[in-house]
Amino acid sequence: MSLLLNIGNQGVRNLMQRRLQLAVSSSISRNLRTTRLLNMGKPFTEQELKQAREDRLKGLGPYVSKLPTKWIPYAELMRLEKPVGTWLLYLPGSWAIIMAAMETSASLGSTAWMLGLFGVGSLIMRGAGCTINDLLDRNLDNKVIRSVERPIAAGRVSPKNAVLFLGAQTAVGMGILTQLPAQCWWLGLASLPIVFTYPLFKRFTYYPQAALSACFTWGALLGYPAMGLTNWSAMIPLYVGSFLWCMTYDTIYAHQDKMFDIKAGIKSTALAWGDKTKAICNTMSVAQFSLYALAGINSGLFWGPGFIGGLSLFAYRVFKMIRTVDLNNPKDCWKHFISNINTGLYFSYALFFDYLLRLMGWL
Repeated sequence: MSLLLNIGNQGVRNLMQRRLQLAVSSSISRNLRTTRLLNMGKPFTEQELKQAREDRLKGLGPYVSKLPTKWIPYAELMRLEKPVGTWLLYLPGSWAIIMAAMETSASLGSTAWMLGLFGVGSLIMRGAGCTINDLLDRNLDNKVIRSVERPIAAGRVSPKNAVLFLGAQTAVGMGILTQLPAQCWWLGLASLPIVFTYPLFKRFTYYPQAALSACFTWGALLGYPAMGLTNWSAMIPLYVGSFLWCMTYDTIYAHQDKMFDIKAGIKSTALAWGDKTKAICNTMSVAQFSLYALAGINSGLFWGPGFIGGLSLFAYRVFKMIRTVDLNNPKDCWKHFISNINTGLYFSYALFFDYLLRLMGWL
């Protein structure tokens, strides 16, 4: 009887040990699976993320970094620390305003007022566009190292607060639009569907740059009626030429992220064109400057020393950019991308020079 009890107890102990071993083994297996899943969901190393945070803080600059702490994420949503987009949005509108001012012999005061109004509008609407982009891309931004620290993707601004902030920016933008002549209102509002849907294009087409270019150069159409003149023969070639310029510089911009974009499933002209990018950009640029020349001829402004000289310098800088940029070097792509600010400003200065000559009766 005692022997049977010992055998029974030994069997129970063996059974309990086997169950314990199975439980431990199962727990280890679950932990290993969890670790693998976490690693799969984290495309960057801790060092990469640390560097991204340091780069973001360093990039805030002397002005944004001094804002109240709670304001900084919203300033970043507007990209106030990176004004390149605001300048590139503003420039085509400035050309249209100055060209229309020359055609109508507008006063210096009214021209300066409209240039300033477009400047504020560019700042606000570019900020609204960036907020929309970050809202729609918040689950993609965390897969690209350059955008992983953006306020919504990083959790520093909630989607709900971002939507409220977008509403405030849109309201201010509409207020600026009401300061323009009534004929500008419908033309300005017509750009909003593209502005609000641009971020979606990268999900289903390799040409999101076309949507961006369509709305980013809208000022080339708006500047003329803002000065009380509608000259479609100049407005359309100026707009299409600016569209092609934007396609060129934004494709260079897209080459920064092409390796991450492939992993994240994001599409762009950089991926679509690949090694043919420079040849395509050269072709677009030839068409761009032909259209600018046509805008100058149709407006009667082509033979001004500023227009000819400024357009020549513009073309030189764009073709040099295409020739020298290293499309496989993200830092070099960024350097050449931001060079377009000065490229466009030189043309604005040249047009303004012609405008001053006309005001003084020397042209």
